Amino acid sequence: MKIIAIPTRDGKVDSHFGHCDHYTVISIDETNNITKRERLDSPQGCGCKSNIASTMEEMGISLMLAGNMGQGAFNKLSEHCIEVIRGCEGDVEDVLQAFLNGKLKDNAETCDHHDCGNHGTESGNAFKLAL
Repeated sequence: MKIIAIPTRDGKVDSHFGHCDHYTVISIDETNNITKRERLDSPQGCGCKSNIASTMEEMGISLMLAGNMGQGAFNKLSEHCIEVIRGCEGDVEDVLQAFLNGKLKDNAETCDHHDCGNHGTESGNAFKLAL
């Protein structure tokens, strides 16, 4: 089983991990069937300075489908054995389906400051389709 977290705001992938309202947590089995959905509220403040990575690791989360994040948050998640695919954008359900279909690829971009507002379609950070 794989457990995935998606930073969420209003049913869409939040453009910045550390500012999301909550995480949509989805469990999928080895045949990519969704077996469970739950909500994990986001802690107040910056994601890289919170305990969210350790909480996610304790929950068994091994993958995050994210909009973007700073290098500190990326490193913190990696330290807790959570793989990150950055550059996801749009409805949570569409991004999840793209992942299940093998069409997501990490864009390897990080933002360089905490109040980054340069994410979304206007900056070209839509999720990348694997070729």
